[in-house]
Amino acid sequence: MVIITAGMIGVGKTTLTGMLADHLGTKAFFEPVGDNPVLPLYYSDPKQYGFLLQIYFLNKRFAMIKKALSDDNNILDRSIYEDALFTKENNAEGNITDTELSVYLKLLDNMMNELNSLPKKAPDLLVYADSDFDTILYRIKKRGRDYEQVDSHPELESYYYKMWSAYQKWFEDFDVSPKIKINLQKYNLEDPKNVQIVLAQVDEALSKIRTKDSVAM
Repeated sequence: MVIITAGMIGVGKTTLTGMLADHLGTKAFFEPVGDNPVLPLYYSDPKQYGFLLQIYFLNKRFAMIKKALSDDNNILDRSIYEDALFTKENNAEGNITDTELSVYLKLLDNMMNELNSLPKKAPDLLVYADSDFDTILYRIKKRGRDYEQVDSHPELESYYYKMWSAYQKWFEDFDVSPKIKINLQKYNLEDPKNVQIVLAQVDEALSKIRTKDSVAM
């Protein structure tokens, strides 16, 4: 099974990914953040580095999804399927020009066509991590990355809210694979009891997929 996780920064997606990988005995592909040399530059000057950041992420996520679909037993912390969400928002914010967006979308389309040539063409399940906006802001502040902080960069709050809103629609429209929504506001993963509840929700979704696949065979 190939699982992808998705959701806003600060929601707890990476923690969820690690827990799912341990629970399912599979490999986790984590989003390249800590070793990303472009991300701090982007937060300091989005208009100069917006396009470079999106190309950096696109390249990394393309490599990750190709490896994941080839290995057929792993989980990805964010994936290429939501990459355009950020690029289009950067375009709307004026950080990426219309020409740059067009170049990006054509490149993304070529990459997605290449994925269609793989034996496994899509993930088995999307696990979407959700929370209200105030909780997102609290968790971003708590994890303490300087370049993400609203206190020192007030303009980020508006950007975060736009991304949070865009993610709601993105999840509704997502049709690449079966999907479930996990409420990480209600089920804070710092509580071991909540971890078991969340893992059980994923297990149930996977069980339904396996049953459906067995019937189809």
